[in-house]
Amino acid sequence: MNKKRGPLAHIVKRSAISWQAAWAIRALAIVAAIAACALVTFLLTGDDPLSVFRTIWEGSFASERRLWVLLQNISILLIISLAMAPAFRMRFWNIGGEGQVMMGVLATASCMIMLGGKIPNALLIVIEIVAAVAAGAIWAAIPAFFKSKWNTNETLFTLMMNYVATQLVAYFIIIWESPRGSGKIGIINQSTQFGWLPQIGEYKYLLTVLVAAILTVLLYIYMNKSKHGYELAVVGESERTARYIGIKVGRVFVRTMLLSGAICGIAGLLMVGSTDHTMTTTLAGGRGFTAVMVAWMAKFNPVGMIFTSFLLAFLSKGAGEVATQFGLNQSFSDILSSIIIFFLIGCEFFIQYKIMFRKEAK
Repeated sequence: MNKKRGPLAHIVKRSAISWQAAWAIRALAIVAAIAACALVTFLLTGDDPLSVFRTIWEGSFASERRLWVLLQNISILLIISLAMAPAFRMRFWNIGGEGQVMMGVLATASCMIMLGGKIPNALLIVIEIVAAVAAGAIWAAIPAFFKSKWNTNETLFTLMMNYVATQLVAYFIIIWESPRGSGKIGIINQSTQFGWLPQIGEYKYLLTVLVAAILTVLLYIYMNKSKHGYELAVVGESERTARYIGIKVGRVFVRTMLLSGAICGIAGLLMVGSTDHTMTTTLAGGRGFTAVMVAWMAKFNPVGMIFTSFLLAFLSKGAGEVATQFGLNQSFSDILSSIIIFFLIGCEFFIQYKIMFRKEAK
């Protein structure tokens, strides 16, 4: 009697994989993503695919200024990703980074507009720093409080708060628009520079890079060397176990989300006070959502987030440069960015799982 054969192939979760092998898989995914972008561009424009590779590289490294812009993009994305990591480590799915950044943006702009020229500039900067951190922290703590008290769904709660934050920003843009009827507020305090954070060096981006580096070190210590970091890891493994050993889970939720929101508030502060000096509803640029992927790909490791932030910022900048150089619109840039993100997310499957093929009996 013939035995029934099993499936030709089946998926098995990997027990472990070295970091070298994981990054080798990601490197292959990047090459495949760029090749796919080149193919799509060739089919639509007929241009040499090799020129697409060159354009992606030149988009970030063709000049010193482009390199600094890349570092700025990496730093802001890294800061928001760092904010996501503690919450995700305890399995609190904070999808509200975008809104928490926008509340930091709103708080900073409010201080610059309402207090600029009325108090000493040094005091104004201190106030806007405190306001941005507090606004982001409070906005993040609201869903954590409801989660701890009534076990609400934090994913939907934080997601919907993004839209509330965006509409709050839109409302105050109309209140402060300059000139009237323009629908924008322009550069805040352009002539006086009241509330502008100090510039370090020749480029205004260095402050953001330094803040991102400091936050990376501090958060790594917090998550891996502190009692609070241990508690949020235990909560992430099992809330029941955490409660059994005496950890107040609700308090950990609120405390961790206060930290996440505060870091997002710092990102908003840096964008308004240091680089852009304005407020728009699109200032965060979707980085609150991209940061979720950065944190997940790095396994919530702050050091690993440096590399994943670089990958996404570099490839996204390159996609925009391809669209510009080949005379295509912004939608084409979004298409290329989506292709890149698809490959980077897809490669995580092969890091977590492997395909086993059926062995024929001898």
